[in-house]
Amino acid sequence: MAKDSRRGSGSGRRDTGGRGATRGAGRGTGWGRGTARDAAGDSAGDGGADGSGGVREFEIVREFEVGSPPQQVWDAFTTVTGTGGWLWPVEYEPRVGGAAPHGAVVTAWDPPRRLTVRSEGPAALFAERSTINLEHLIEPCDGGRRSWVRHAHSGIFVQDWENQYDAASKHTDFYLHTLREYLTYFAGRPVTYTHLDAPAAATARDAFTRLALELGLPADASEGARFRLSAAGADLDAVLDFRTPYFIGLRTDDALYRFFGRNHFGRRVGVTVHDFASHADAKSAEPAWRDWLTRLYG
Repeated sequence: MAKDSRRGSGSGRRDTGGRGATRGAGRGTGWGRGTARDAAGDSAGDGGADGSGGVREFEIVREFEVGSPPQQVWDAFTTVTGTGGWLWPVEYEPRVGGAAPHGAVVTAWDPPRRLTVRSEGPAALFAERSTINLEHLIEPCDGGRRSWVRHAHSGIFVQDWENQYDAASKHTDFYLHTLREYLTYFAGRPVTYTHLDAPAAATARDAFTRLALELGLPADASEGARFRLSAAGADLDAVLDFRTPYFIGLRTDDALYRFFGRNHFGRRVGVTVHDFASHADAKSAEPAWRDWLTRLYG
């Protein structure tokens, strides 16, 4: 498939603006900085230039540095405890050809430097995707005290291309920001992971705005500000570590709270809690958050 001329030619476009993992101008620019490349493939089959259908390739690349040694970053990408601290608990069979989530296969296993995974077939993936390739590349910096990280996500969307691509790109930035929060504040700590999707009404256009209001976040609240909030029956003394119209990230001394405005992409608002407190209990956290979401959205 040829590259889409609307997004540049050949290697796609390089974005040196934006936020989080997409800020800066390349390697060596410090914590939380790096480069971003989003590339699109031309339509095939019944898809047209409007991106409304057909089979099209995509590629999303992020590069950044973190103040963690390569082994710590590797563990964050490849262990159940590590992935549960910023993404969701993921388990790999540690070898080339080994099993990976969603029916995927490990295609490169070179600790603590490189992991690649490939998954094919709609049955193993979202209905909109037929192929997924993931690559995590880690290189030591500053005598091994820091790491340069390259995350590459590519594959094929088979329908709803523009919406799926926009969602994947924005989610990538939020997840990788959460990875950096985890590495900075919670790396290696046992984690209790909780995720819930809100009721069906949370697909409405204003659903995520309602959630922010329910949290008590001022509309002009800026990242880095500290707030006293109430949610799911708990009072949170939290730092606002991430905010866009699509996502909210809150960090307390013991947890990362992630709020997903997936209503912008035709899905339900979601909530994820990465709780590192020694007394954390998913069995009590899940019903508390479910009740909170149900009261909010009915």
